[in-house]
Amino acid sequence: MENSHISALSAKHAGLEARIKAETSRPMPDAILVASLKKQKLRLKEEMSARN
Repeated sequence: MENSHISALSAKHAGLEARIKAETSRPMPDAILVASLKKQKLRLKEEMSARN
């Protein structure tokens, strides 16, 4: 069960990374959205690290 939770967190992390990349590649990226996505991504990374 723990492994599936980490896999889900990893998938969410990858999804956030894709959203960040898509937003930053736009001509005028939304800086507030990018900052929010990065914070979410960091929280997920910290949670994954805490579970290992």
